[in-house]
Amino acid sequence: MKPNTILHPELAKQLALCGHTDIILVTDAGFPIPRDAVRIDLGYYDGKADVLDILRMLRKEIFVEEVGFAPEVKTHHPELYRKVQNIFTASGALFRGITHEQLVEEIAPRVKVVIRSGSLNAWANFALTASTDPFAWFTEEDITVLPAYIERRNRILNGEVPEL
Repeated sequence: MKPNTILHPELAKQLALCGHTDIILVTDAGFPIPRDAVRIDLGYYDGKADVLDILRMLRKEIFVEEVGFAPEVKTHHPELYRKVQNIFTASGALFRGITHEQLVEEIAPRVKVVIRSGSLNAWANFALTASTDPFAWFTEEDITVLPAYIERRNRILNGEVPEL
């Protein structure tokens, strides 16, 4: 066994296959996963594995430039919203409101992988847009750094708390 790494072989494989702009959908236990989706089912009991545990793990394993979720989370489930903010503080990720209908009808059919949790939290469905390390690209002195990379670098360096 490798220490401090993902033990689930299919999860490790699917994350390794992700590239910039691929979407990883982390869902609650009841999300309607498309039949043809690559599905990693981590839910094994009520609340286990919890969606927040999965998001924390993913935050350590991949770069995320955007976290999309239902805007109701902010007003209807403020504790979940604060916890997700804490997870993605200083990650450089932006928050984007996506309705549940959009997650089901538009996002889910085109994601790279769906990770289903055992969470029974209301509105606990998150579309993570994979990114690259903003400090590893555009490092040569004679190259122009793209504005999006400058902005992400600044959000990370300033410990910015993402807001919906």
